[in-house]
Amino acid sequence: CRCCAEGRRHSSILYSILRSEERDVPPAGPAPRGCPCGSRRRVALRSPQVACKAASAVLVKTLRFVQNVPCFQELPLEEQLLLVRSCWAPLLLLGLAQDRVHLETVESAEPSMLQLILTARQQGEQPPPRAPAPAPGRPHHGPHLPSAGEIQAIKGFLAKCWSLDISTKEYAYLKGTVLFNPDLPGLQSTQYIEGLQREAQQALNEHVRLIHRGDEARFAKLNVVLSLLRSINANVVAELFFRPIIGAVNMDDMLLEMLCAKL
Repeated sequence: CRCCAEGRRHSSILYSILRSEERDVPPAGPAPRGCPCGSRRRVALRSPQVACKAASAVLVKTLRFVQNVPCFQELPLEEQLLLVRSCWAPLLLLGLAQDRVHLETVESAEPSMLQLILTARQQGEQPPPRAPAPAPGRPHHGPHLPSAGEIQAIKGFLAKCWSLDISTKEYAYLKGTVLFNPDLPGLQSTQYIEGLQREAQQALNEHVRLIHRGDEARFAKLNVVLSLLRSINANVVAELFFRPIIGAVNMDDMLLEMLCAKL
């Protein structure tokens, strides 16, 4: 096909978004299939104000949940912040799934590299250089719209959660597993955190065996949800839900302020 040839503001804005009155958007339909180039097309939220408000509310709710975990409160503040900085995005996505927040996206009018080159040649200008992709875990500099493939990964994760009809307790145990990650560099209480993660997994397994006795594969299915989360980049989540409204937000600063606040 033709397309295959085309190669920090203060977090108080977050709370003002929560106070704004917006209505939810209808659920988005399945993404069209076809040309593999579609996964590289840039997409944006159809109603960014609505989606950002929903995501902001879920983020506040998520951090309130984290702060109310007694074992988390026993950790030093530095380690609390380290854990939250590493897992805020997957925790947010679990919260979006739990609250059944649907995403409706539209394809961006952002011109392709081929279109930029052809336009530059017609005007006798030098073609614009292609910006290098940011390294994993590094923030994007300048506006960056997520690709259709990245958005589809988020939608696929949400759909998987909804298909399993995950209960409130199961979501809590999944969040505990994500929160207490002992593999983060810089942690001092590694063994303690590893024990907390193991306890969350054991509690999830026992709950599933008690409530879903006829579904022996459910525990494995719930762990598939966790594996889907690992494939979603936190930068994509920040770009999708917060940059359209808040701008070039520094998530580390915002998380620190929210973690220290009484939510």
